[in-house]
Amino acid sequence: MLPLLFSASALADSSHWLTDFPAALKEAKAQKKLILVNFTGSDWCPWCQKLEKEVFSTPDFQQYAKERLVLLEIDFPQRKPQSEALKRQNKELADRYHIEGFPTIVLLDAEGQEVASLGYMPGGPKPFLDKVEQLRQKSAAGS
Repeated sequence: MLPLLFSASALADSSHWLTDFPAALKEAKAQKKLILVNFTGSDWCPWCQKLEKEVFSTPDFQQYAKERLVLLEIDFPQRKPQSEALKRQNKELADRYHIEGFPTIVLLDAEGQEVASLGYMPGGPKPFLDKVEQLRQKSAAGS
């Protein structure tokens, strides 16, 4: 069962974005999936909003993610309230994975080790999902 830690945008669609890193690791281990971490500034970053609209909110992405990924949103909003614990976790993760800009997408294995990182790609869900699948298969081949 998923914890009730969804982003506001996740409530509007059928994908389930966790916000709790330990919960994402636990789910990834249990389901033998990679974690797709979306480092975003959801309420101020235009490229983050474009990625959300063009890729993450599409049925193609949602179906792919449901079958192959655990989704984790690490948000740095300017106007949305967040608990101090969530702000602290998000800053620690941004430091740990050397995030320098938004959006940054990091693929992690179930141990929290970085597999790859990428950013916004034009063209909607297909080029993004093709790249994620290529990285996912490369990761599986290497383990």
